[in-house]
Amino acid sequence: MQATYAATLFDEWIRLGLRDVVLCPGSRSTPLALACASRGELRVHVRIDERSAGFFALGRALATREPVAIVVTSGTAAAELHACVAEASQAFVPLLVLTADRPPELHGVGAPQTIDQHRLFGDMVRLFEDPGTAQLEDAASWRELAARLWSAATQRDEESSSPGPVHLNAAFIEPLVADALALPKPSTPTSTSRRRPVNRAGLEDLRVLGVAGHGVSSQTVEDCLSLNWAVVGDATALGTIAYFDALLRDARFAEDVIPDVVVRFGGLPASRTLQERLRAWQVRTIGFDGAGFVSDPDRIVTESLRGVPDPQHEPKADGEYVRLWNEASTHVSDWLTKLDREDDALQELSVARCVVEVSSRRDIPLVIGSSMPIRDVEWWTPARTSPTYANRGVNGIDGVVSTALGVAAGSRSIGFVGDITMLHDVSALVDGLGEAGGTCALVVADNHGGGIFSFLAQRAAVDDARFEQLFATPRAHDLVAIARAFGHEGLRVTTRSQLRSALEAALDRRGLTVIVADVPSRDQNVRLHDEWNERVKSILEGLR
Repeated sequence: MQATYAATLFDEWIRLGLRDVVLCPGSRSTPLALACASRGELRVHVRIDERSAGFFALGRALATREPVAIVVTSGTAAAELHACVAEASQAFVPLLVLTADRPPELHGVGAPQTIDQHRLFGDMVRLFEDPGTAQLEDAASWRELAARLWSAATQRDEESSSPGPVHLNAAFIEPLVADALALPKPSTPTSTSRRRPVNRAGLEDLRVLGVAGHGVSSQTVEDCLSLNWAVVGDATALGTIAYFDALLRDARFAEDVIPDVVVRFGGLPASRTLQERLRAWQVRTIGFDGAGFVSDPDRIVTESLRGVPDPQHEPKADGEYVRLWNEASTHVSDWLTKLDREDDALQELSVARCVVEVSSRRDIPLVIGSSMPIRDVEWWTPARTSPTYANRGVNGIDGVVSTALGVAAGSRSIGFVGDITMLHDVSALVDGLGEAGGTCALVVADNHGGGIFSFLAQRAAVDDARFEQLFATPRAHDLVAIARAFGHEGLRVTTRSQLRSALEAALDRRGLTVIVADVPSRDQNVRLHDEWNERVKSILEGLR
């Protein structure tokens, strides 16, 4: 009966579009494991670390834009998924989180591998189901249960869509191994999808600044650009105006580009400078909900509209305003392109530029780590043109290597992280790309510690020794040796040309290649940021 129950769930999810399952070994989850492994329609990715598995699943969901199922056993195995559920919840990534459990009679009596898994993830999941052990008289409801979970995860039929993770806590009794019987027949699907109404903003001949954050599609950006809106965005937004952070650091330029209206989509870029300018400008701010939840921690959105802008019905805005932004961005780009040709030295900023250049030129998805990589890509690289992902829901360094591997599984990806982020998720190297295969080039900017803290107040407020101990936390591990110890390719580069050659070679071979980029000290990186920002100010001065 339990085998039939599990088989029915997966049969229904396959009917709805499930194609990827990430599975961790365990005993209590046996019915679920056997059910998914028996279906040829599914790609089953087996990983031994539940935390890594969760972020691997998140990467698969980002790459496929479809829900991915995660199967784990009971106890701490389920608890290990907490971080990925938090990220999926706030990044609006659909996941089917399937945790096995002991039956009620084995709770509270000291049974091994048993914790309270009821609502384990709290309000982070869109739906929680705990139907208890499978009963034959409930067979008619099993497909409905599966469909309910799928619908809550995708929310494609909802007017205010908020996809995300769902949690099924499935209790099983022994024996755990059995053959499935005939499955309950599927019901005839009924379409409940509705076309979401789109409100018009009415921004004819106005100076419009669009701000695109996490979750905004390239099509939405293109539509905004076609309306003569100047669009800046976070590292994952494609085709937006490059170098906006450095441009807005110049007070005169920020004054010259005060918009009449700001239009917001999705999450917020990492740029604190942009946030400060948006607060200071105090202009009409419209949030369109069609690109996902609109982040507004400063409470500056004054109007909320449904859908996304429609170029067929919206009037065009002030084209001169876009020209002002583009001209400034182009001059910065010309300077940086010349610098790329003349200077082969490897800096954190040049690593970011090289990674984005290769990703865009070869149209290979890019996965960016938090802290400095996400900022360096957002602030100092050309507009991205290939799919770009980052765990921007909670902005943690958890599981970024696993996410990059999830995107690459059966395909290709480039990962760009710092040394602490790699070490934090080193267990991802245990399974690598797994049976799915594929190609992943993981570029690690090795500045021996957490580089983001050198930009924060702690650097000046705390003495050097204490700062290194509590915040920078350098580790002496040889990252190349670590990669090789897990059976992957590993090499170290010290120049820009070496990095580019290593990336090209890594993308032309199968498997995971870890490319460790030796970069100057964290304090030198802060000085380089300051120098580049000052150079941008001088470029802008020359345009006046």
